[in-house]
Formats: sequence, structure tokens, C-alpha cells
Amino acid sequence: MPTIHILPDLLINQIAAGEVIERPASALKELLENSLDAGATEIAVQLEGGGIKLLRVRDNGRGIAPEQLALALLRHATSKISSLGDLQRVASMGFRGEALASMAAVAQVALTSRSANVEHAWKIETANGTQSAPAPAAHAQGTSVEMRELYFNTPARRKFLKSESTEFAWCEETFKRIALSRPDVAFSLQRDGKNVWQFPKQNLPQRITAILGNEFGQHAVSVERQIGPLHLHGIAALPAYSRSTRDEQYFFANGRFVRDKVLMHAVRQAYQDILHHQRHPAFVLFLDMPPEQVDVNVHPAKSEVRFRESQGIHQFVFHALQDALSATMASATPVDNTVGAASAANVPRQQAGSYNTAPFGQQQTMAFNAAQPQAAYKLWEENALVREDVGRVSTRQEDVGLKSYLHSDHPLGFALGQLSGIYILAQNQQGLIVVDMHAAHERIVYERLKTAFDAQQMPTQPLLIPVTFAADTLDVATVEEQQEALHQLGFDIAPISTHTLAVRAMPALLKQSHAEAVAREVLHELRDFGASRALTERRNELLATLACHSAVRANQQLSLPEMNAILREMEQTERADQCNHGRPTWFQVTLQELDAMFMRGK
Repeated sequence: MPTIHILPDLLINQIAAGEVIERPASALKELLENSLDAGATEIAVQLEGGGIKLLRVRDNGRGIAPEQLALALLRHATSKISSLGDLQRVASMGFRGEALASMAAVAQVALTSRSANVEHAWKIETANGTQSAPAPAAHAQGTSVEMRELYFNTPARRKFLKSESTEFAWCEETFKRIALSRPDVAFSLQRDGKNVWQFPKQNLPQRITAILGNEFGQHAVSVERQIGPLHLHGIAALPAYSRSTRDEQYFFANGRFVRDKVLMHAVRQAYQDILHHQRHPAFVLFLDMPPEQVDVNVHPAKSEVRFRESQGIHQFVFHALQDALSATMASATPVDNTVGAASAANVPRQQAGSYNTAPFGQQQTMAFNAAQPQAAYKLWEENALVREDVGRVSTRQEDVGLKSYLHSDHPLGFALGQLSGIYILAQNQQGLIVVDMHAAHERIVYERLKTAFDAQQMPTQPLLIPVTFAADTLDVATVEEQQEALHQLGFDIAPISTHTLAVRAMPALLKQSHAEAVAREVLHELRDFGASRALTERRNELLATLACHSAVRANQQLSLPEMNAILREMEQTERADQCNHGRPTWFQVTLQELDAMFMRGK
């Protein structure tokens, strides 16, 4: 019978490494945060082999005293907290004391440091759980950490590392996030001996422009709001700079890059009236608050937080950002409301016809376009053809006329035409049905995707001609890393160069013409949240986004059979009364209501 026993320290550290040091980028994040906690004003990063062969971080911080150098590589040894009270109001970037010990358990680590008023630096090295004695070394004030051959002693875990270019892409993104958080610190990044990024000490707008480009800065508005201990500041892009992906969204809570549902919902709410839901805002925002009001000890990588007063934080961020955007929009040249609303929805409604301005009491002209002339009558005639004998067709309109249709098993009736390219008008037994065709079709596709995904039977459609598009290094890295998740979602995406991807197959339920847009959405969901979260707790959000891309668009002309197909599918789809965003998909106007409008019977 197995007995309970204490695990060896080396094995404990290797288990911890799986949580803390998932890949080179994880180690880089921990080392950069340690440098910032040490008060460094200059930090240099050198990578070889994407950080797998070598990851070196050098800073000019306070350094480590010689007698404490060996302690730095022990698990749960830290200078940042000493009690439960400290943990509950931690203000430093690191605090658990696990990172260096975890690295030492799965890589060859050298730690060199020199503190103030010490004649020279000291260096210790460790590999496979063995640690050398401190030895004198040459080093300016500060600390250097070298991590070589990550997972050299755990081959099974090393197999899960991706290509060098993929691992470098994740390291580069981590570097940019940290550099954005501290513009008062100079940063540099070298890859295989070549300079990639070089940032001097700057102010925040300069650092943002250096990383995100001039265009972002030219189309952005400053955000500044303080109420008591809460302070929100940064830059948010105007709707004109909206993105098809979430690649330029950076939110920092007390200087720490975080992904938080409360904060992201507040941002989406602030943009909801000025940004089409398929576009994503770009921003770099900093929320400063008392450390005891936010719990950073939620996730091993400290990328998720929990606010003590989440509702209050949500409202504070929402109103601050909304006011900043509203002030900028109000200062712009006034535009016609109809044109502005159409632009915000990315729908050229005036091309399809709209209500014209007219004095009160006069009838207004209205676009009413059926996709086929006399479409309703054609539909009745087509369905009135009944085959009686082989080769013989007869028409029996008296049996299958309008009356029988209205008493059929189809509560949404039968289509009459389209209104302004947006609504389907249909007639049923009670009167008139008005359907928002995009919202209705979006719900239909969404429910189909959920059913297929849950049954692990997502139908895939190979593309006759692969769709290629330019992608950043993180997108390419995500494709290389998340092939299993992509196949589970019905996608076949492959890199064809360091900055180009090809969609070779996609879910058959989605429109092939939107291959690039849906591929980008999927990649950024996997990139931002990881496969496990994207396919479980965020599964509904991901599938809803795909459905939105595939649903029929406004001003898309439909034939009567196509309109009726949507009506029939609505009748067979669960929750078809609302779209994925909670809006209604159809309304009934009864004959009695119509009679009252026209004062019939009075």
C-alpha cells in the first residue's frame, strides 16, 4: 500500500515551475518584475533561441547583499512580504518567492549581483538542484540573471515548447507590456545579438507612440479621472482607429498588466454607442488604487485580479472613459444623426433608402424593396404545384392558397419582402411579423455552432483557394501552438512565412468570405485567454463572435426562399426570440393593432 511521504525539494520546485515558468516569456516576466521591484532605471534583455537557449536580464537596481545571494534561489524566500497583512496589501510586482527557485529547478541559472557600498559583485550558479558557493565577479551595481537551456532536465516538458520564433514572439509581447507600464525606465531587447527594441526614459505618450506607432497617438484621447484613492489615466483611441482584433488593448492595475472581466466590460460599455460590435477599441489605461482593494494573489502568473468593490470599479472606469470619449466627440464637427448612426453601425443605410425629412402631418417616403417582384404571389404559385402523376403537374391554388398558409404550422408566417435591407416583413395568421434578419440569423448560426462544438462534430469546409493575410508574430505563434484547439473549432490555419498565415479550411457553418476576420477573432481569443479558457468558460463568447461574422449583413438582398428559410430556422431554434447580445429578433403587429392605426371600424 502506498505511503504518504514528503516530496524532495527539487521535485517540488519542478512542479512549481509548471505553474510559474510555463515558457521563456513567463520567466522573462518574473525577472523584469524583480528588476522593477529593485528600483532599476535601466533594464537590458538578451535572448538566444527564443529564450530557450539563453535568457539574460541585467538591471541597475539595488542589488542583493552577498550574504543573501544564496537565499534568493530558495523557494518562498522573498524580501517583499513577511505576514498575511503584507500579502493582503502587496504593492510590489513579485511577492511569492517562487520564480527564481522554479527556474533553478528546470534550467541552468546564474545569479550575479552587487549592492551599494560593496567592493565587487558576487555570483552563484545552480543546476539540477545543486548550488555553487558564492564567488567574486565583475558587475556594476545591480543584478544579472542568466537562465540557460530551459527544461534541459525535463525533456517531456521541453517538448511542449514551441519553435524559437514562437517563443520569441511571446517574450517580445511580455517585454512590450512591461515597457508600457514603466515609461520612466529605460529598456532594451536583443535577439540573437541584434537589437530589436531600445527605449530611453520617456513620458507615457512617447512610450505608447514608440510601441504602438504614431497613428495610434494621432487618433487617441487622453483619459484622466480621480475620485478619492481611485485614479484612472492613459490614452484611448477614437472609434476611427478601431481594430478588427484586441491586439492593442493594455490595462494595468497598480502597474500590473491584467486581463479582468470587470474592467473589459466597463471599456466595452463606454464604447458601445460609438463603435460597431465587430470592431475593438485600442487603449493603454492605468488604474491606481489602494493595494488592499485588489487581490493579486488569484492566478499563478498574477495576470488576473479580484477587486474588493468590483461594481464601484466598473462604474468608475466606465464613466471616466465615456466622458473622455464624449468630450472629444462633442468637439468634432456636428454631423447628421442619421449618417452618424449608420456609420457607427458600419451600415451605409442611405444607399438602401431611409426615412426622408418631412413636415409633421405629411406622409414620408419609405424604401420598401422586395428581392423579387410579386414575390409573395410567386411563392404561392410555386407551392401550389402538386405532382399528381408521373410527368403530370397540376395547379390547385384553391387548396393551397393564402388562407391555408396562414393556418399552417409556421407561427412566423411567410415572407412578403425586405424593408430598408434590414428587416424581413412576413404575414402570419395574427397579422404582420417584422424580423431583424441579422439578429435572427446570428442566433441561428450561434445555436448550430454550440451544438456542433459540444458534440465534437464541427463540420469543416476546405477552401478551394486558401485565404492568406498578414499577421503579427504573436498570431503566427498562436497558430503554431494551438493547432489542436483550432482543429477542434473546425479551422485549418498554417503559417506560410514569419508574418503571413493561410486559412485552408474553416467551419462549414461560417461564411467563407469572412475567413480572415473570423480567423483573427479565433487567434486573438486563443492568444489572450489560452485554449483551455477559450474553449470552456469563454466558449459562448467565442462562438457568438463567430456567429456574428457569419450572419447575413444589413443591405444584403435576400430572395423570398432565403427569407422563408430564415423564418423556418427561427421556428426550430432555441432562444430564437433574442440575438446573442440580448436584443429581440422579431415583433408581431396584429391585425387589430393595424386596424387601430388606420381607425378602421370607427
